[in-house]
Amino acid sequence: MFAKQLTVFIENRSGRLSEVLGVLRENDVNILSMSLADTTEFGLLRLIVNNAAHGKEMLSQKGFSSLLSDVSIIEIPHKVGSLQTLLAAIDAKGVNIEYMYGLSIEADHAYVVLKSSDAEKLEKILAEQKVRTLSCQDLSNI
Repeated sequence: MFAKQLTVFIENRSGRLSEVLGVLRENDVNILSMSLADTTEFGLLRLIVNNAAHGKEMLSQKGFSSLLSDVSIIEIPHKVGSLQTLLAAIDAKGVNIEYMYGLSIEADHAYVVLKSSDAEKLEKILAEQKVRTLSCQDLSNI
């Protein structure tokens, strides 16, 4: 199961992040998770939201450049080595993880977003490894 991630390209200057988040708030787009990576001139704001297509459309209307990507949201046991074990299995099948970020940790589980070089192949590996994948709606319900 894929989830849609909204990535917004923003200038690395004061107030710009707040402007993006304001557009989402004004249009009832709820942020479930986010990651911000910066360079000297711009940032990549990666968001898991309740309605990525609507968020993208509203941001576009306000002049923000964004894109939608397929990502996998996974649930893994919250214990030492479980993420590394899964990544080794993914690596063994020749799939590159381009980036990832954590969402939350509960007593027994951790939730992670993975973006891979081959989303469909990654989904097959996750199914083989019996890794639960979540939709944005599933994430909203946690």
